[in-house]
Amino acid sequence: MKSFKLAIAIAAFLFASLTLAETELEAVKHLQREWAIANYQLVGGSQKVGFAALVAQADQKVAAHPQSAELYIWRGIIKSTYAGVKGGLGALKYAKAAKADLEKALELDAEALKGSAYTSLGTLYFNVPGWPVGFGDDDKAEQLLKKALSINPDGIDPNYFYGDYLRSEKRYAEAKFYMEKALQAKPRAGRELADEGRRKEIQKALLNIEKRLN
Repeated sequence: MKSFKLAIAIAAFLFASLTLAETELEAVKHLQREWAIANYQLVGGSQKVGFAALVAQADQKVAAHPQSAELYIWRGIIKSTYAGVKGGLGALKYAKAAKADLEKALELDAEALKGSAYTSLGTLYFNVPGWPVGFGDDDKAEQLLKKALSINPDGIDPNYFYGDYLRSEKRYAEAKFYMEKALQAKPRAGRELADEGRRKEIQKALLNIEKRLN
């Protein structure tokens, strides 16, 4: 009788643990929200500390959901953003780790989060130095960014990042077209802070493009 009661108690405990466990969707939303805060609200040393902590959180969430393409994408985005914030020689380590995460996401589900892995991977390819320092490749970047647009042609991020790539290539008229299209993207539910920050980046980029065109 005691063993039966003990088994019931253990089962109840396990059930409670499962119900308290974070779902994959909750984990994705958490990383999205915390990334936006770290990227758009923190500055300087606080931003570096914030991203370092966020990398650790992303590691835990991927470990809890190892088959989630969405979480691999967000860990890749966090690491690639941290690489940009960190700068210097240490940045390449995180850029390479981000590349591995995004490639893993493509293996699991290439169209997860509306093809965001293609967008982020393409952005890495045109921001990271080329051989022999890094893996940067402008042609590969454009190929990936165009693939992202084929999946999500009206999204704010694929249009912005392809526009940013074109601006870096001094293809200003084309860059203006995609930046303006990015501004027309519909708001994303639950991504208000990210949308606000991205729109400011787009407007700043458009001012720069206009100066180059005039």
